[in-house]
Amino acid sequence: MHVVIMGCGRVGSTLAHSLESRGHSVAVIDQDADAFRRLGPDFAGITVTGAGFDGEVLRQAGIERADAFAAVSSGDNSNIISARLARETFGVSRVAARIYDQRRAQVYERLGIPTVATVRWTADRMLRHLVPEGNVEIFRDPTSTVSIVEVPVHKDWIGRSLRTLEEAAGARVAYLIRFGIGTLPTGSTVLQEGDQVFMLVSDDIVATVTSVAATPPEGGH
Repeated sequence: MHVVIMGCGRVGSTLAHSLESRGHSVAVIDQDADAFRRLGPDFAGITVTGAGFDGEVLRQAGIERADAFAAVSSGDNSNIISARLARETFGVSRVAARIYDQRRAQVYERLGIPTVATVRWTADRMLRHLVPEGNVEIFRDPTSTVSIVEVPVHKDWIGRSLRTLEEAAGARVAYLIRFGIGTLPTGSTVLQEGDQVFMLVSDDIVATVTSVAATPPEGGH
């Protein structure tokens, strides 16, 4: 793949090295030529000084043959404008933008531009470390919308299918840990004693899902 990155801060330079180490060709754009020092002497890709929303600058970076584009500068407006330009003008299929303002991120997602809302994501992660709320959260997506939580299950669910639990809770089981090994369940998987259940939830349903799982099922003992 050829990947164009706009922004050579800590995120952009780290991303560039990660992609290059995986065998991809990389071009990095930044308005400050000194920023390219972060790439170090071993970087073999292209560096272009200029604005990432300038069509000619993008062409110098190889946007016309790019498979992916990442906008990770420090400016929300610059990131979204360049991301839309890459997607809509140059037809790059894989485009993502870093956004600091969560409200803007929601708007851009509707435009079909995947975003990483860094401030909201970081704040949510810190909050859950500082003020635990009863659920053990294993994962939260960068838009802070979907998470995977460990859900304690009432003993009366043992012997019942996961499909029954999912239908009652209104959420999907992401995976189980059974005998210390992660397991991808199927609709016919039956809960066994000692299973740890991890479910995909959004913040608006996590309380309901937890409550249903902790309550005996209808017809239980």
